Amino acid sequence: MLRGIRTFFHDHSFLEVETPVRLPAPALEEHIDAEPSGDHFLRTSPELHMKRLLTAGYDRIFQLGPCFRRGEQGRLHHPEYTMLEWYRADANYLDILGDTKRLIAFLADEVLGTTRIMHQGLAIELMPIWEWTTVAEAFTLHAGWDPTAGFDADRFDLDVVEKVEPGLPKHVPVILSDYPAEAAALARRKPDNPRVAERWELFIGGLELANAYSELTDAEEQRRRFEECARRRKTAGRPVYPMDEEFLAALQAGMPPCGGIALGVDRLVMLFADAASLEDVTAFLE
Repeated sequence: MLRGIRTFFHDHSFLEVETPVRLPAPALEEHIDAEPSGDHFLRTSPELHMKRLLTAGYDRIFQLGPCFRRGEQGRLHHPEYTMLEWYRADANYLDILGDTKRLIAFLADEVLGTTRIMHQGLAIELMPIWEWTTVAEAFTLHAGWDPTAGFDADRFDLDVVEKVEPGLPKHVPVILSDYPAEAAALARRKPDNPRVAERWELFIGGLELANAYSELTDAEEQRRRFEECARRRKTAGRPVYPMDEEFLAALQAGMPPCGGIALGVDRLVMLFADAASLEDVTAFLE
């Protein structure tokens, strides 16, 4: 799998990069806690450093390596995991979707010799059809409300796990797209509908595998989002991390329009191996 990933990106003219694992300022996200490492933190994602490389002029980059999230342990979660991230200048979340479809098809053929897989008794055809549904459509159908019309953070978080994700088709890959602006994270808003962010997530066989954005390039809006996230974390009694001023300075200097994605390699291996748990595909559980 790892060899196949690298082959795919090298063949598509991406540069493999390596960024710090130990950071003074992890990305501020409301529900993700970083693991302390002395006076620094282990990264939850290489995203902010990779975006600084985009600003420096690298236009097609990928990275494959360890990330860490504190307190996450279970069938689909582990505090240390392998993340694949890639970014393209002058691209958006639809361009990244094209990359992702090509990557999954290539890996299935390279690793398994087929795009038709079995996972926990379910037959899944990885190609050529990927279903596309918006958050508004999926929530209206499965939860009875539209969070892009009136956002309720607690209800959204509960319904996405208990109603929406279980209701998505499992026999083909599914893209859940166009999240409410309040759940945009580091994605930009749609130019024609600022209540919606250009963000999608990929589900295959019920597993959430990837999260993609048309990346936010506005430094002032990104700072406001980080500050709001810090306020929410403080209110919830969670650690509040320092602001990554070097990343914000890079945005201010001018990051090109770009798209990016984070894909959980461990879960993809789990899917291809017909495994029920991450423990079944992880050699060492420290």
